Formats: sequence, structure tokens, C-alpha cells
Amino acid sequence: MDNLIIPRHVAIILDGNGRWAKSKGMPRNYGHVRGAKNLERICEDAWDIGIKYLTVYLFSTENWRRSRDEVDALMALFRSYTKTCIRTAMDNNMKVRVIGDPSAFADDLQESLKVLEETSKNNTGLNFQIALNYGSRDEITRAVRNIAQECAGGSLNALDITEEVISDHLDTRGIPDPDLLIRTSGEQRLSNYLLWQLAYTEFYFTEVPWPAFDRQELLRAIEKYNSRDRRYGGLKEE
Repeated sequence: MDNLIIPRHVAIILDGNGRWAKSKGMPRNYGHVRGAKNLERICEDAWDIGIKYLTVYLFSTENWRRSRDEVDALMALFRSYTKTCIRTAMDNNMKVRVIGDPSAFADDLQESLKVLEETSKNNTGLNFQIALNYGSRDEITRAVRNIAQECAGGSLNALDITEEVISDHLDTRGIPDPDLLIRTSGEQRLSNYLLWQLAYTEFYFTEVPWPAFDRQELLRAIEKYNSRDRRYGGLKEE
């Protein structure tokens, strides 16, 4: 580990909770609960290893299509997890930020998320981004809409729209783009996650389901990241 270059920002698609639970003969919701507990451990491991930013995909705009029972169970889990995360953030000096559109959630959950962000905003440890009701196309659509309104209002000239202006209107404004994306449980697609931000990110896919993903698996991903040639923006010299 001493010779490894540690990526500053790691993004993770937490996949495989339900399949992991099924392999144990347990209901899908058990996998989500274990996945949430594992996230607490990985946050600690990430900071201990030297990662400064960690962004995780907890609930996508497409996840509303799941069964009503599963969505209700996830909402209950988010309520519990948010309260736990407030304590964890303060105990571990972790700054938490929500990306996505939480306005679709119940009022009490929205309020808890605001409290989580507000109470942790001055912390100086791990920058922890939680993607909730997040979809990259939705994020970009909202950004374009806001830019268009600024142009219509005269505060922004269309000719002055740059990549930086677009980035500053995304949910992740002020956060460096991920260096490494990890997706667990064998799937090899982005699933509408951070499409703009992942332009030059290295991808790492593992068969390990999220509840079984641990510090050693995280280090394996970082080792693989170190084997990539990133001298030319992630492109190898011909």
C-alpha cells in the first residue's frame, strides 16, 4: 500500500444487495440493511486509506419502478440511516452532501437530509456524497434548465457557456470529478450515474456484491487503478 497512488475521489455503484440476500436465503430488504451497515465501514476505510471524496449511488430516479414494498422498505431504511449518519458524521468529522432531487421524498426525510448536510458542513474529514433520487440525465436536464433561465434573465450570455459553467450548475459543483468508479456485483454499465463527471474516470468492475465488499476489495480496486496509464487524461500514448 505504501507505493500506491490513492485516488482522491472514488465513486461507487452499490449493487448486489438483493442478490446477496437471496444467496443467504434471506429477503431482499435484509441485503439493503446489511449494505447500509457496510457503507459505514467503507467510509471509515476510505478515509483511513487516504481517499478524500467518496460518492455513492443509493437510490436512482429509476428505482421508483421497484415494487411498492421494496421502495417503502428503502424509505424506512433511509430514515434510519440518515439519523445514524448524522451521528457518524460528527463522530468521524465527515462532511456529507446529498446529490440528486430529494424533493420527491416525504417531508420528514427531506428535513433529516437537510439536518445531515447542515450539521456536517464544517467537518474537515471525508467528503461523503450520497446520491438519492439521482439520475445523471435528470441532473443535466436541471442544469440546462437553470442555465437557460439565467440566459433568459440576462445574467448569462449564451456565448459564455463553457464546460466550467455547466459543471458549476451540476449537483456536484465544487467537487472534483471521480478518479475511480467501482461497481460491485458483476454488472458493467453506468446506469445513469455521473455521466458528465466520469468522462476521464477509470472503471473497476467486481463480481463481489456490495454487502461483501470490504477494505481488501477496495484496495484491490486501487491497485488496479494504479496499473492504468493516466498520463494523457486516461488515454495511452500510441
